Amino acid sequence: MARSAGAEQPNEESVLSGLDSAATTSFYWYLALLACVGGFLFGYDTAVIGSVLVFLPYHLGSFATGYLVAGASLGAAVGALGAGPLTDRYGRKSLLMADAAVYALGAILSAVTINAGMLLSARTLIGVAVGADSAIATAYIAEFAPAGRRGQLSIIQQWMITVGILVSYLLALLIFKVAPSASYGADWRIILGLGAVPALLALVLRARMPESPRWLMLQGRFADTRKALGKLGIEVSEDQVRQSAEQLAATETKERKQHKSQWTPGVKRALMVVCVFFIFQQITGINIPFYYGPQLLTGLFQGTTPGALAAAIAGLQAAAILGAVNVVATYFGFRWIDKFGRRPLALWGYAGMAVFMVIAALGVATLTGTPKIAVVMVGFSFFITSFAIGVGGTGWLIQGEVFPTNVRGRAAAIAASVDWLANFVIIEVFPTLQTKIGLAWVMVLFAGLAVVAIAFVARFLPETKGLSVEEVVTVFEGQAAGDKAA
Repeated sequence: MARSAGAEQPNEESVLSGLDSAATTSFYWYLALLACVGGFLFGYDTAVIGSVLVFLPYHLGSFATGYLVAGASLGAAVGALGAGPLTDRYGRKSLLMADAAVYALGAILSAVTINAGMLLSARTLIGVAVGADSAIATAYIAEFAPAGRRGQLSIIQQWMITVGILVSYLLALLIFKVAPSASYGADWRIILGLGAVPALLALVLRARMPESPRWLMLQGRFADTRKALGKLGIEVSEDQVRQSAEQLAATETKERKQHKSQWTPGVKRALMVVCVFFIFQQITGINIPFYYGPQLLTGLFQGTTPGALAAAIAGLQAAAILGAVNVVATYFGFRWIDKFGRRPLALWGYAGMAVFMVIAALGVATLTGTPKIAVVMVGFSFFITSFAIGVGGTGWLIQGEVFPTNVRGRAAAIAASVDWLANFVIIEVFPTLQTKIGLAWVMVLFAGLAVVAIAFVARFLPETKGLSVEEVVTVFEGQAAGDKAA
């Protein structure tokens, strides 16, 4: 079984086994980070609009304001759906490059916008790029990652999101403090435009990435597959790749004949599980502190700090603390996902979210002044910690690992699109919910939905720790067969 260059060569039947059991070199981590730059851009974009919202010079109605905050999510749903068939046809690498280019264009247009319509359009364009990237990144990682490290490599997507959120807050704080007099002028344009820098860097570096070996094998590009595997430290011959591909094709052909479709009962079940998991991931409220956090926290600080700008900066500082908590907590999810498994972390994650959102709600409803700020910050911090360890990375991981290669791009894209649509809906309706029932009751509602999520995970999410992506597919086929027999 091959583990790295120079190790024992895999036989004809074990090219993919060699990939699944390979030693995780620094190049694997580099590729995962590069694939997940879109996660960084997603996080940056998520938080950056909340940081500059009060400084925009445009008069926006409530719907336009909601769309400005959540519209990128709607664009992301479209981008994710469009990316699915494209990535299955043209490959993972080419789409990842195109996504970076589109995001850079959207960020530049946001910085030089001349009116509200142009800004809204640029935000939608950014969303298309982020959505497409979210549909591809974890699928790409799952197709080269060793089985024992696939969880850690895939959860980098969530970690990069948290880093992007934190960086956006820190940059906004820095720019507003350095040039407070330009907060309504150049400052917000610079903050929005800086997102183009990592996107352009990603475009250049992604051009040198190897294509997914599993995708290349499926396309019959055996010489390219051998080269891609060589970059990953697995030396095989073209004949070995061809024979492994023929065996894989024979297995998939048998499966399709049995079910008369690539979309087998197991694939459909896996898609249902991932989509519902993504819906719960969003409707339990995780993005409220990040999209609306600076605005909500600024409201807490009003009356304790002099002036609107000082209150806004205090709110940004508090949001940055939450962003730092998110980054640190995601590290523990990264360390534990392959040790304890997807299912236990998700169950405990949703449980913690329910408990600490109720604590934050009690602080909002019953306290005032500094005690209110302290309790809300503690509640939000541990709510975010619970999400980061057990829920955020788990969703992106299962999105990439539970589908067969021949439909992985399309299935992952559908799941990502559902995630973005759920995100759009909850962000768009939050201001209305807050007005109708009050912030505290909205938070209680989120906690109740987290409890429902626990029941869903306990019933439908199997443990896939340590399995190859082909074995994961078999698990869902077995569950689907069991349901049909019942």
